[in-house]
Amino acid sequence: MTPTDQDIAWMSIETLSTLIRSRRISSAEATDAMLRRIARLDPGLHAYARTTPELAMNQAREADARLARGEPLGALHGVPIAVKDLCWTAGIPTAAGSTIHHDFRPPVDGTVVRRLREAGAVLLGKLQMTEGAFSAHHPEIVAPVNPWQAQAWTGVSSSGSGVAVAAGLCHGAIGTDTGGSIRYPSVANGVTGLKPTWGRVSRHGAFELAASLDHLGPMCRSAADCGLMLGAIAGADADDPTALQAPVPDYLAGDPHRLDGLRIGIDDAYVSRDVGTAVTDAFQAALRTLVALGATPVAITLPPVEAMVSAWVPHCGIEAALAHADTFPARRSEYGPMLAQLLDTGLALSGVDYQRMLLARADFTGRMNALMQTIDLLLTPVIPFNVPSLSQLAELRAQPGYRGQLQRFTVPFDMSGQPTLTLPAGFTDEPMPLGVQLVAGHLREDLLVRAGRAFQGSTDWHTRRPPVG
Repeated sequence: MTPTDQDIAWMSIETLSTLIRSRRISSAEATDAMLRRIARLDPGLHAYARTTPELAMNQAREADARLARGEPLGALHGVPIAVKDLCWTAGIPTAAGSTIHHDFRPPVDGTVVRRLREAGAVLLGKLQMTEGAFSAHHPEIVAPVNPWQAQAWTGVSSSGSGVAVAAGLCHGAIGTDTGGSIRYPSVANGVTGLKPTWGRVSRHGAFELAASLDHLGPMCRSAADCGLMLGAIAGADADDPTALQAPVPDYLAGDPHRLDGLRIGIDDAYVSRDVGTAVTDAFQAALRTLVALGATPVAITLPPVEAMVSAWVPHCGIEAALAHADTFPARRSEYGPMLAQLLDTGLALSGVDYQRMLLARADFTGRMNALMQTIDLLLTPVIPFNVPSLSQLAELRAQPGYRGQLQRFTVPFDMSGQPTLTLPAGFTDEPMPLGVQLVAGHLREDLLVRAGRAFQGSTDWHTRRPPVG
């Protein structure tokens, strides 16, 4: 039976790729179905900053032609995806959520975009994001809308990526995470997000927020799809000397059915302090699932995270000020208030204070590396409360200590550069998604994907769909 447009929209990357390779559906048919769905739904969701229909159809037809010619095929052959609008796309505007860069047309594709193309992916368009990948959308840009509840938070920077994946407007997306911006939108929209080890994915051709904190990674509807996308984009890059040289493994090679012998670290005080009931219940249920799959819980004590959380804004600010030196403060009036405030914070930081933070960060990273020698994975919540409404978020932002409360499960692992996998793990009564994250040692994304696949083989949270049609 021929798949319907809705069938196509909700297929996994694995499933769609198999159907395309077996010629049960063409990439052109799948891409056309996705473009029609975007045209129908995105005017109300605003996930896309811009679509690229002509490019997408040309790429899809070429994918079908290559298949017909019997040429070697990439891991994402013919699969429609989208990228966050800070990834350079040759000749296509790349604004990074700003108005300053609205006319910028990169001369080349960024490394991630090039690698996706080489893997056979079809680019549907560029996904909307907060200004400069910080914590607020530019006042002149319409923010994406959560497909579960229109008045709910979409999770800051990679908001368009989360909305598009959740609403079936692409089969996978690229997000970035500097302080939580793959993880927050993954929880808020009920999708799976993989923040790789810092340097595992090249940052060449991606607008910076904070160079030493920025991580590029996939956001999909399953851990397996995240593994497929990561395998396509990871690896050394001559254009980015900070990209890690380690070989890229097959992230789907591990046993996806059992986790026997896997040690899951749990810091009871860390995961329970000031955490809401629904989040705690989802966390405990996720732990029980992992244990039923054979994992062993190990009681641990995490190195203190408070210094990392309090240092994140000034640390991010000084690196962001460097990234924006050509336009800030010279064009301050074109910036939104929250990004401008971050840049002011960075410019006011002294060299001594910055060095103090660098030393504290190195100390924390070393302690985390030592801890990861005693366990395989760490399990934590992502946010300590239910996904808030936009009005609740405004109230939270006015409270002292709000940022520290929000970021204590995310920022530490950006500061340490460790990989994380965010998994859908339940729903509130509203219903709104709940999630947990697994944290691994450097370059152990294979463990994350394996554990995520096993978890999702035993749960169905990642298969739930928002009421968007």
